[in-house]
Amino acid sequence: MTFMFDAALAALREILSPPFRNVLIKSIGMTLLFLALAWVGLDKLALSYIAVNHPWLQIALTYATGVGLFLFLAFFLGPISVLVAGLFLDDLADVVEADLYPAGERGRAIPAAQAIMMGVRFAAVSAGVNLLALFLLLVPGINAIAFLLANAYLLGREYFLFAATRFRSLEEATELRRRYAPQLFLAGLFIAAFVMTPGLNVLTPLFGVAFMSRIHKMLSLEREARWAGR
Repeated sequence: MTFMFDAALAALREILSPPFRNVLIKSIGMTLLFLALAWVGLDKLALSYIAVNHPWLQIALTYATGVGLFLFLAFFLGPISVLVAGLFLDDLADVVEADLYPAGERGRAIPAAQAIMMGVRFAAVSAGVNLLALFLLLVPGINAIAFLLANAYLLGREYFLFAATRFRSLEEATELRRRYAPQLFLAGLFIAAFVMTPGLNVLTPLFGVAFMSRIHKMLSLEREARWAGR
């Protein structure tokens, strides 16, 4: 467990570095632009289907639509930011691995089609967990705990698979994930803490990559040591 705290502290320091800040600025900018365009489009679409002649009702409808769209888009802020940040995850992994590995042992960029699928899966996982959280708000006592555990499992799994597939096939990465499932669940708790902290949640992809790249290296070394001891 100690090595996870060390990896988390190292990841926190890394996400403050210039390359990570640049990706954060770009991903937030692109996310806000997407949400602004979605706001305009959905607002016009909603008003085009509802005809109100009275001016006061028109004003009330405009405000009600605005509030509804705000809540709707606020829900998708996390998944969309995760999807946008997914465009830059390979670049971030390169930065992290430059500190972790010798020059000849760095990972390789994930093929474009696979990277897109992983980005969509990241976003789908994020949207699903957030949707689950909305339902769990109606169940006092277990909502926060269930949200934390679901995030720990899902995000720990996804970010580890991303880090691992830069060095091995998807099948090998999946086998390694299954072998170390308990450790990866504990590691996922660190990422889940980011998701549950307002303001820090937009940093989740940055922290997830920096953190799980280190976890993958540590678990790989442990596995190699076990094989060598046989």
